[in-house]
Amino acid sequence: MTEGSVAVVGGRVVPVAGDPIDGGTVLAEAGRITAVGTDLAIPPGARVIDAAGRWVLPGFIEAHGHVGVHEEGEGWAGSDTNELTDPVTAQVRALDAVNPADLGFRDAIGGGVLAVNINPGSGNPIGGQTVAVKCWGRTVDEMVLRQPSGMKSALGENPKRVYGEQHKTPSTRLGTAAVIRGALVEAVNYLSRLETEERKPEADRGPVSRDLKLEALGRVLRREIPWRQHCHRADDIATAMRIAEEFGYQLVIDHGTEAHLLADIIAAKGIPVVLGPLLTSRSKVEVRNRSLANPGLLDRAGVTFALTTDHPVVPINFLAYQAALAVKEGLAWATAVARADHQPRADRGHRRPGRLPRARQGRRPGHLVRRPAGCAQPGRAGADRRRGDLHRRGRPGMGRAPLNVRPAREVLAGR
Repeated sequence: MTEGSVAVVGGRVVPVAGDPIDGGTVLAEAGRITAVGTDLAIPPGARVIDAAGRWVLPGFIEAHGHVGVHEEGEGWAGSDTNELTDPVTAQVRALDAVNPADLGFRDAIGGGVLAVNINPGSGNPIGGQTVAVKCWGRTVDEMVLRQPSGMKSALGENPKRVYGEQHKTPSTRLGTAAVIRGALVEAVNYLSRLETEERKPEADRGPVSRDLKLEALGRVLRREIPWRQHCHRADDIATAMRIAEEFGYQLVIDHGTEAHLLADIIAAKGIPVVLGPLLTSRSKVEVRNRSLANPGLLDRAGVTFALTTDHPVVPINFLAYQAALAVKEGLAWATAVARADHQPRADRGHRRPGRLPRARQGRRPGHLVRRPAGCAQPGRAGADRRRGDLHRRGRPGMGRAPLNVRPAREVLAGR
């Protein structure tokens, strides 16, 4: 959105909280949403966007992706998801590897995804710090919504395969759990040393050598950031809950392919799940129970969850399609929209009412033959397919136009 007043009028407005509003109005001032409702007075001189016959809703959020650190079409040169030189790399930050020019950001906006939680990969038992960003900006520093937004950790097949092939620990599930617990114990001891010095009179305090790895884990133990636990199988999910209870940190289950098998336990503990990806083959043993019916099962059990594409495993612009296909398999439609649009509470600290990007779609969101008609983003001009903004050439993610997308008919015609 440009500086000044903007009014989106006449559409079916789906707010973050409350029921959809037919013929609603969204007012924004200086890139900040100020009012949502009906019969709102439009400020003189405001830019009016006619959304009649369309849906107006907050931009979708990819709660677990690798856009910017696993770049589209770049191969080895653009793959920076895993620092596989040590099983514990809590000190590394996704922030330092995000390339705003990644084509994935263009695809995200084209699919109505305007914010992403970017994670390191799952090769290490402790993989590093995640970052929440908006999908446009010339530098990642302009894009940051929350840094760090979590700590990535992995259980299951990936870490035991990576280090087992190197004949190092961990090569088993029990080894992976031991590595995680050992690192957390070191962090507990590090915090204890800091607290011991802080309790002394200032004149008697001695220096405690900084340790970036233990500092980062200390933020988890202080519950400043959530622990983002990659796990698919039910037994790995149980291990994640067991370790979280031992150390008292805030747990988010990422992937959760078999979370439905423990749904009552997860719901009772209030642990959020980032579920997915859903549009994949059963490429590993631990994902053999992947099903588009799983979101509905979690929903009916009362589990708080979000959907993820795990981009680039599934293209990020397919997030809404995953939600739509989950509806086909039993997920309530209103829940599907919310789970593509809201992150679990443990990971959405960067979202503030009043600063929500908006995406406008024709017909019902997730309709397989429809695309977002445009988007409005705080701090920059809104993009609109009807004006051709989404088809302009330029470096993806940079400059005035957020996208470099052509209509399908042009692609098919070879233009």
